[in-house]
Amino acid sequence: MIQALLRSATTWAYESRLSPTRRWRMARIEAFLGLARPPAGARIVDLGGTPYMWELFDHDFEVTLVNLPAGNPGPRSDRYTWVEADACDLDAVFADNEFDLAFSNSVIEHVGPEDRQAAFAAGIRRIAPSYWVQTPSPRFPVEAHTGVPFYWQRSERQRRRRLDRWYRTMPVWAEMIENTRVLGMGRMHQLFPDGQLWRERLAGIEKSLCMYRPGDATLRRARLADPV
Repeated sequence: MIQALLRSATTWAYESRLSPTRRWRMARIEAFLGLARPPAGARIVDLGGTPYMWELFDHDFEVTLVNLPAGNPGPRSDRYTWVEADACDLDAVFADNEFDLAFSNSVIEHVGPEDRQAAFAAGIRRIAPSYWVQTPSPRFPVEAHTGVPFYWQRSERQRRRRLDRWYRTMPVWAEMIENTRVLGMGRMHQLFPDGQLWRERLAGIEKSLCMYRPGDATLRRARLADPV
């Protein structure tokens, strides 16, 4: 019953034009286009993504979607190139600078421990000269994955107690939550030292963190306009 309600709420949040989630995604897209400035016809690789984000707006980008073989990105369209691979191990999959821009939305917190986060970030910086990497901020009052207020500020014992309850009713979802490792500003700067930070805000509160690096032609302007 709980899982059915969650699926119903998630479907509405992502598909309804009245959904605040959809409006937030559109605002994030505008920031992405304005800051990362992908050129017309850009070759973009989306690590862990689905067509959803790219079908919210008109563009002529050539988008490649990379997901684990066991992933479920939804119905496949010929509009995209689909690749099954581990986004933390792309050495044998893509050449250096094979794409114009590497994109990732709410994925890096799910790839595993710090060594896998580092491999994920290194792969992004290797396969494209420009990137956009977003992750939910652990400082936002309502935790993005659980909906629990200040979840990451609670003690490990309190979080464990909740996880044990979730495992009894929603084991797959609970496992995803247990393996989520949020990243703060310092960690994002550490992983993307050549990038710029954009803070996505909701009602003035930091909602997510985005590290981005525009193409070489715009990098100097970005550093002058948005020094963080």
